[in-house]
Amino acid sequence: MSGIISAINGATRVCGLFGHPVEHSFSPLMHNAAFGALGLNYVYLPFAVRPENLGTAVDALRILHLAGVNVTIPHKEAVLGHLDEVSPEARLIGAVNTVVNRSGHLVGHNTDGPGFVEALSRRAGFTPGGKRVLLLGAGGAARAVAVQLALAGAELITVVNRSPGRAGKLVELLSGHTAVRAEFLFWDPGSTAQSSDFVNAARLADLIVQCTPLGMYPGVDLAPEFPFAVLRPGRLVCDLVYNPVRTKFLIRAEMAGARVVDGLEMLIYQGALSFALWTGHTAPAGVMRRALEHYLGQGQGDLW
Repeated sequence: MSGIISAINGATRVCGLFGHPVEHSFSPLMHNAAFGALGLNYVYLPFAVRPENLGTAVDALRILHLAGVNVTIPHKEAVLGHLDEVSPEARLIGAVNTVVNRSGHLVGHNTDGPGFVEALSRRAGFTPGGKRVLLLGAGGAARAVAVQLALAGAELITVVNRSPGRAGKLVELLSGHTAVRAEFLFWDPGSTAQSSDFVNAARLADLIVQCTPLGMYPGVDLAPEFPFAVLRPGRLVCDLVYNPVRTKFLIRAEMAGARVVDGLEMLIYQGALSFALWTGHTAPAGVMRRALEHYLGQGQGDLW
């Protein structure tokens, strides 16, 4: 049956997830549904790996001939030192979320940023070339998104954050290693009083990406303070939070006339890119989305 593993045998290829914790991961659900839909003899399993055991777990990829793994918190940065090769994009981001086992040669990739850009293209027909981007937040997800948007030709990325430390490092990374023009602006996501520079940046941006956890379940009534009134019709607004799929931030942006892309899209397309790296097959993104929507409809799960 589509989406269900009917048999595991000696030829089954194993993929998985290294993280701690992993009990609430969506990845097994999403990938196993995709394997089943294509009739591939693969299975995806979660592996709870404590930080002190990461090196041993990575070595096990070679010993057990796993096809590859996803890597999540708290290992995305630490895993770089245990791999044979790291893609230029993942090296620039400083984090790996996908490892591919090529006959014992372990290659690290980061599909978070490319998955986000793919989601923009497929769901909104948006290409970053020559565009102005306003990035709300400066954490790990923001870093992956910012680097990929810069590599895809964005003209300006404005990183807004309450703390200048992390945001400043991201701006330095973008300015020093890509052709994008990058800048930092102070932003307090909980305050209605925002600087005129921030409001003006919001007015001029072609793409606005909400990268903070505000609005994530169970705090579904929360949303970052933002000058929604300055949004031009057709502006593209994204929220990386996917549970709920329609966050309060996206609802308010849509009411102001903006086009919106939800966080489920990035989750799906980063997973689809990992799937292709392991199997050599194009992932059935629609199957993955339906599996996640069904599960989310039951009010369960956390982002891996």
